[in-house]
Amino acid sequence: MHTSAYRHFIPFVTITSAALLLTACGSGTGGPGGPDAAGVAAEKAEVPTTDVVSAVRKDDAAAKLLPAGTTRLTVAVSVGGTPPGTTYLDDGKTLTGQDVDFTKAVARVLGIELKVEQASFEAILPALDSGKYDFGASNFGVTDERRKTIDFVTYVNDGQGFATRKDSKLAKVTDLRQLCGLNVATSAGTTFEATLEQNEHVCADAGEKAYKVQTYAESSAVWSSLQQGRSDVVMSTINGLRYAVAHQQGLKFLNEYHRLDVGFAFKKGTDLAPAFQAAVNKLLSDGTYDRILRKWGTTGSAIEKSRISPPELKN
Repeated sequence: MHTSAYRHFIPFVTITSAALLLTACGSGTGGPGGPDAAGVAAEKAEVPTTDVVSAVRKDDAAAKLLPAGTTRLTVAVSVGGTPPGTTYLDDGKTLTGQDVDFTKAVARVLGIELKVEQASFEAILPALDSGKYDFGASNFGVTDERRKTIDFVTYVNDGQGFATRKDSKLAKVTDLRQLCGLNVATSAGTTFEATLEQNEHVCADAGEKAYKVQTYAESSAVWSSLQQGRSDVVMSTINGLRYAVAHQQGLKFLNEYHRLDVGFAFKKGTDLAPAFQAAVNKLLSDGTYDRILRKWGTTGSAIEKSRISPPELKN
C-alpha cells in the first residue's frame, strides 16, 4: 500500500461505525493485548484534549529510511475503549487516545499521510500479512508467539494486570491458581485470553475447580460483566485497568501481572520498521514523547528507546 499519490500529511478526522474507511483526522487503539480495558464510557469532560502533536515537524533523516516513494500508508485501528486507549471526543466522531497521538506524531515525523481503517482487534494482525493494512496501531503487546509472524516497533511499555470489585477478597494475583473457581472476563483475541487459556491446566493440576474464561468483543461488556456480578475479576491492560478503576465506582486495581513492550505491528520482514523506529526515537529526543505520556497519565509506561521486535519481557 505504498503510494506516491499524496504528498502531505493530513491530520486524522472522524470515523463512523458504518464506514470502515477514514481518510483524515484521528486514529485509535486498544490495549497491549487488545482493546483497552477501560471500556465503560467516561465523562467526556475527563478526556484530555491537549494538543501535543501539531507542533511535530518532519525529520528528514527518519523520512529517508522509508521505502522510496512512500508518502501514504494504511493503518488499522481498533476502536471502543476510553482513555488512555481509543475513544471519541464529544462530537462522537473524532478519535482520541494515547495511541492516536503516537500514530499521528510518527506520521508527522515521517511526513506521510495516513488512511485509517477500523477493524476488530483480533482481525488486524492476521490481515497484515495479506497487505490489507501497512501496519496496526492498537497497542499490541510484543510476545514471542506474535514475533513469529509479526514485526513490531516499540513505543511504550504496558502489560497485563487484574481488577475486581471492591467487595472481592482478592488483593493481588501473583499466581493464576488464585483464580481457580472464578469467572475471569477479558477481551477476545488478546494476550490476556491467550495467557488464561494456556494456563487453564493449573487448577486441575492443583486439584481445584478450573477458572472460566469469559471473552467479549466489546470492552464495555467486560466491565458490565464485572459490575453486574457475572464475572469475578477482569484481566486487561495495566493502564486501562488503572483508568477504569479511577473512573468507575466500586472497583479496585489488584496488581500488575506481566509487563509487555507495546508496538506498532507490521507483517514479518517489513521494510517500514527502521523508519518507524527512528520516528519514535525522534519523539523521545524532542520532548514530544514525554508530553504525550503526561497528557494521558501514563508516564510509568515510558521506554528509553524504540526497538524492533525485541524478545518478550520476562517478569
